[in-house]
Amino acid sequence: MTKNSTNKFTKLFLGLFFDVLGYVSFLIPGIGEFSDIIWAPLAGWLMTRMYKGKSGQVAGIITFIEEALPGLDIVPTFTLMWIYTYLLNRKETNRISEE
Repeated sequence: MTKNSTNKFTKLFLGLFFDVLGYVSFLIPGIGEFSDIIWAPLAGWLMTRMYKGKSGQVAGIITFIEEALPGLDIVPTFTLMWIYTYLLNRKETNRISEE
């Protein structure tokens, strides 16, 4: 397994983990929406650290909004960004891996 593919699967694992953390607000009645005040900016920042460039910045903003707005926590933004980066946007992924 190459370093790039290891990084790819590490990001998938982390993304799944962060998405599950975002779902925690559904499990704790009353505390859930309060936890989003802390989690929303942290999730946005984590997204920008995991995915560099303009797409990471856009994903960070979308993640922040998704986590901050009530009822949208169900959207798995970290997993969707991984799918976009490694499955849908293969041309960009290949360019990055060559650098």
